[in-house]
Amino acid sequence: MQERSSVTELAERLRQELDRYSPGGKLPSSRVLVDRFRVSPVTVSRALAQLAAEGLVVTRPGAGAFRAQSRTAAAAAGDTSWQEVALSADGAADLVPRSVDASGVLVSLAAPPPGVVEFNGGYLHPALQPERAMSAALARAGRRPGAWGRPPTEGLPELREWFARNIGGAVTAAEVLITAGGQSALTTALRALAPPGAPVLVESPTYPGMLAIARSAGLRPVPVPVDADGVRPALLADAFRAPGARVFVCQPLFQNPTGAVLAPERRGEVLRIAREAGAFVVEDDFVRRLVHEDAGPLPRPLAADDPDGVVVHVSSLTKATSPSFRVSALAARGPVLERLRAIQVVDTFFVPRPLQEAALELVGSPAWPRHLRTISAELRTRRDTMTTALRLGLPELALPHIPSGGYHLWLRLPDGTDEAALTAAALRAGVAITPGRPYFSAEPPAGHLRLSFAAVAGPQEIQEGVRRLRAACEEVL
Repeated sequence: MQERSSVTELAERLRQELDRYSPGGKLPSSRVLVDRFRVSPVTVSRALAQLAAEGLVVTRPGAGAFRAQSRTAAAAAGDTSWQEVALSADGAADLVPRSVDASGVLVSLAAPPPGVVEFNGGYLHPALQPERAMSAALARAGRRPGAWGRPPTEGLPELREWFARNIGGAVTAAEVLITAGGQSALTTALRALAPPGAPVLVESPTYPGMLAIARSAGLRPVPVPVDADGVRPALLADAFRAPGARVFVCQPLFQNPTGAVLAPERRGEVLRIAREAGAFVVEDDFVRRLVHEDAGPLPRPLAADDPDGVVVHVSSLTKATSPSFRVSALAARGPVLERLRAIQVVDTFFVPRPLQEAALELVGSPAWPRHLRTISAELRTRRDTMTTALRLGLPELALPHIPSGGYHLWLRLPDGTDEAALTAAALRAGVAITPGRPYFSAEPPAGHLRLSFAAVAGPQEIQEGVRRLRAACEEVL
């Protein structure tokens, strides 16, 4: 975070000084900029690259950086208003509008301004990512014979085998497809399993990205409430009575956002209910590798206990590594596998082979189990730090469940709290938070917040973030 902030600050200072140079004029050398601004050569290089991307400077290897020539006058703006009619007309016959609202997803993807504590992040902080191990794996992967050739469309056999072993049960490599991240896998699954206009059963609350996928495919999300033990089977059975309901999407392990784990006595019930309804269960096993140190043995994926092909399983390496390490698996049994494979090929052809080879190198290295042990301990420490800080500094925010896996806490706000006002006040106080409304496909029962403890630098920043949130709550509550 500090490096990123330094790059942004240096780029802004250089941007302000560009008027000192005529178009084509040479900027000071990197060595001069390092000495003058007391930053690292890497910071200088990245700041100049940022200005080059903006078209403000031109870099020439061996010669230096130069102010770019003045841009020619921009062409007259066109009239795109016709698109509003065209896009609306195309969907006139749709049973469900297919407009895409990505706001709930962008909350966890957008980087906050410098100096803002990132309680809204959806990925590990760079300090927790196995950057050295990933770089070494990518370097080794690039030297593998055929590493830059075309991979099998289903994915490398060795990587499919690795995912199959990790899912367990009777799942085989032949029943696994390699996909470009969990979001891509979920998109493929919903397109394969439900026609436009159909209902898709979802946990309530649930991951906003999945709701966005469903709506963009013209599906109707139907909420099924969860409690501390996961989805409620009786309500799931009721929901499957809706005409055309043939898909239920769930996160049985450390559910997002509640952190709930599906209770042992409910696991078989969920599979039985879906099987009797002639329906599929899409299991999003997204954070199995972010278990906390004190969690104890984890339940197996639902797919490991499903001989009848009810479960379509999604798992990924992304959450435990980096947002850019987009390698995941889609596993299914029976005829549906061919439909999943066809959609995957049409949409993306295949996951780039160097990335698959790097994934194999990473999970097969001694660094991988060490990394998992490290983040297991670190996430427990961060969770405990945030829990303690909230209970001491913000006791009015209810924390009904403390998860033993994942990277966030789910808090209930006092009745009548304006989520939008609190989110804005928090940002003014210097902390970015995630409001609860996007996690509900229908009207929420109360106001909520999701606070991430994985995207920040460490415990000290967590305590500072809670202090800033306290100030925001004093303004709004």
